[in-house]
Amino acid sequence: MRAAALPAALALAAFAVQPTPAPQVEASFGSYTPGAAAVTYDPAAVPTGATVRLAIADAATAPKVTLRLTGLVPDRAYGAHLHQRPCGPDGAAAGPHYQHTADPAATPEKPSSDPAYANATNEVWLDFTTGPDGSAQREATHQWPFNQQNPPRSLIIHAEPTQTAAGHAGMAGARLACVNLP
Repeated sequence: MRAAALPAALALAAFAVQPTPAPQVEASFGSYTPGAAAVTYDPAAVPTGATVRLAIADAATAPKVTLRLTGLVPDRAYGAHLHQRPCGPDGAAAGPHYQHTADPAATPEKPSSDPAYANATNEVWLDFTTGPDGSAQREATHQWPFNQQNPPRSLIIHAEPTQTAAGHAGMAGARLACVNLP
């Protein structure tokens, strides 16, 4: 029996050292249904059938978030951020931006607009401009881990690039689409 136990122990050890796969979503935008991976709230700006690939590497140490999109409106600027809650029937369901250090003055009804908290260093901002073919790619890397008990749950695509001025920091217009994180 000892000979059989050794290969099993080696198999378990090999399994233990395998890296955890990065959370990843590959989907086409469509109308909201419970559990949908990618939802468009404004098909004129994020057309039904446009595609998204969202990947997160090293979420427990230094997250690198990669966003790739196709089929959007050509030559258009958008804002994009990770949010605290999953997608819902409207963009508000995703709640406020995910922040590494939460703004103590912010609430779900009044998200942070203080540039000390609502900034690209404390949040994950992935603003992008599509090319002539309607595609875009963007990456963001941070030197802090995601909160494992309360990680970001979605990505919202906004109507405008993100503002940075006091009182408006983090604002990026209407919520056009949402992508659920696994």
